[in-house]
Amino acid sequence: MTKLAEGFEVIINCAAGGAPNTEAGRAVEDAFAACDTPARVHLARAGEQLTELARSAVSNGARGVVAGGGDGTVSAVASALVGTDKALGVLPLGTLNHFAKDLRIPLEVEGATRNVCEGREVFVDVGEVTGGGEGERRVFINNSGLGLYAHIVRRREKLQEREDAGKWTAFARASLAILRRYPFMNVRLNADGKEIMRRTPFVFVGNNEYKVEGARMGGRERLDAGRLSLYVAHRTGRLGLLRLALRALFGRLRQSKDFDALSAEEIWVETRRPKRLYVATDGEVSVMTTPLHYRVLPKALRVIVPEEVISDE
Repeated sequence: MTKLAEGFEVIINCAAGGAPNTEAGRAVEDAFAACDTPARVHLARAGEQLTELARSAVSNGARGVVAGGGDGTVSAVASALVGTDKALGVLPLGTLNHFAKDLRIPLEVEGATRNVCEGREVFVDVGEVTGGGEGERRVFINNSGLGLYAHIVRRREKLQEREDAGKWTAFARASLAILRRYPFMNVRLNADGKEIMRRTPFVFVGNNEYKVEGARMGGRERLDAGRLSLYVAHRTGRLGLLRLALRALFGRLRQSKDFDALSAEEIWVETRRPKRLYVATDGEVSVMTTPLHYRVLPKALRVIVPEEVISDE
């Protein structure tokens, strides 16, 4: 790959948002041209290709690397930039775009591109989870989940691959199928020395603190506090899980009754014996062996954000 002085390497997931989108590359090229900024656009069609392109871009002479897609795409590119001097630019072309929303990055292509060209660099935290097997390490910018959510995402992926179902259709069908079984886990959790033993349908670990009620529920006020957030659901049945989902939808979760919440720099997840679990990281599922070790990597990632976004450095 040739050097690209003072410009950007742009990596776009053509299937971001749930359907192939080969026109995205041209729109992004036009947006960078309008900002009079050099950019070389690459189209990727698989997760491995995203990571390979990002790793190649790190050794290039570009100012930064831009990820165009949803949170899974941004996470894949970010994982190659953690600990380097390359800044991450974000073009939110996906369905939910949580990372971009939390950093107040514009959601339309023109505004997001202008932010890449004119914004400022800040340092944000990332989360890391390692398993007991060789090479079992994942970095996440948003969150990681065990149990119910990981099973739903895995089944959704299979439906999309096997039946070419749309993302939301597949997610709804997967949710119904998994809720019929509502698998539970017996886990021992250690969060900075505080132990919890639970039989639970899910464990959620967030990169920094997530709001669990109110208008900003599901969002984060900051991504540089150097903490992980841990949420563990209490044991419940199918109807209880449905009530929990509905309360979450309307921002009426009750921490003391619905789940335990802790903040920590390190979290250990143990099972009765070493066990292979589905682990979701930023919406992508892999299989990892317990015990799992979560930790925060403080300010390990440079990100380009709008000037008005405040971040303590």
